[in-house]
Amino acid sequence: MPTYQNPADDSDKLRLDETDKPLAETLNPNFRYALFSPIAKGGKSLIQACTDLYLGRKICHKSLRKEFAQDEVEQRRLLREARIAARLQHPNIVPTYDLGRTRDGGYFFTMKLLEGYTLRELLNYRERYDLTQMVNVIEQIANALAYAHQKGVLHRDVKPENILVGRFGEIVLLDWGLAKVWDEGADEVESEGMTSTASGSKSEADGARAALSLGMTQMGPVQGTISYMSPEQLDREATIDDRSDVYSLGAVLYEILCGQTVFDGERMDELAEKVRSETPRPPSEKTRVKLPRMLEDLTMQCLAKEPSRRVSSMNDVLRVLSENWLLS
Repeated sequence: MPTYQNPADDSDKLRLDETDKPLAETLNPNFRYALFSPIAKGGKSLIQACTDLYLGRKICHKSLRKEFAQDEVEQRRLLREARIAARLQHPNIVPTYDLGRTRDGGYFFTMKLLEGYTLRELLNYRERYDLTQMVNVIEQIANALAYAHQKGVLHRDVKPENILVGRFGEIVLLDWGLAKVWDEGADEVESEGMTSTASGSKSEADGARAALSLGMTQMGPVQGTISYMSPEQLDREATIDDRSDVYSLGAVLYEILCGQTVFDGERMDELAEKVRSETPRPPSEKTRVKLPRMLEDLTMQCLAKEPSRRVSSMNDVLRVLSENWLLS
C-alpha cells in the first residue's frame, strides 16, 4: 500500500512567518478560500482543492455545478451529505470542516484533503498487492460502515471508486451523497428529488440511462452503480436496510478475490436483470489462484439475493475477517 515518503524539496515545510501571521481584524468568510484547482467533476457536483487562508492549509471544497447551484433539491442533498459526513466522526471517514455558501449563494462544504489511490486504481495493478493488504482495506471499510449503521446511516454507494488508500496508509470511505438516514419522511425527500431532476419523455430518459457505461453512477430513477447494488436497492424497495451495504461490500470483496465484477453485461438492463435473478459463480471459478475458503464463503453469503439469507450485519462481516482466514 502507498506509504509516506519525504518530499524532494522543502516547499511544504512550515515557516514561522506563515504560522505567526496575524488574522485580519474584520473577517469576510467570502474570501476565506482561494487558489482553487479542480480534483473531480461529478454529475452535479464540483470537487476542488483550495487553500484555507485563515489556517493556511490545503483542503477539499465540494459545491454544486453552476447549472444545479440554485436547485432546491440538489441543495438539500448537498446539505444532507455535508451534515451526515460531519456527524460520522470515524477514522475511516473523511472529516468535514466547514459548511457555507459560495459568493453566488450556492452551498458548499469543505473536508480534509487526502492524497492517495482509490481501490479501483489499486485493483488495476492488483498483482502488486497481496491478498492480506487488500482484505485489510475491506476490513477498514467494514468498520466505517458498521459505525455508520449504528448511527442510522446507510451508505448505498459502496464501490472501489469510493474507497481511498491515503499516502500515510489511511483507508477511508468517500462520498456520502446517496446516504439514507433512518428518519420519517426521508424516502419522500428522495422521491421528490428523483422527480424534479427527471426531464423529457420516458423513452428519452431510458435512452439516456442506457447510454451510460456500466461503471457509472446513474442519475435517473435508480442511483448507484449497478455492478455493486443489491437487488432491493436496484428495485428501490422501501424496506432497504444495512444488509444492502453488506451486499455492496461483498461485491467489492468478490472483485478483490478474482479480479472480475460479480456480473457483467453490455447493456444496463441486462446487467440489472442478472443482479436481480442470476446466482453468481463463486470467485474461485473465475481465477486460477487458490482462494481462502472462508473469504469465498463470506463473499457468497454477502451476495445472497434475499437480505434474510445474507450475513446479517457489518459486525458479522468483521467477525469473519478477524479470524485466521489465511489457513482456511
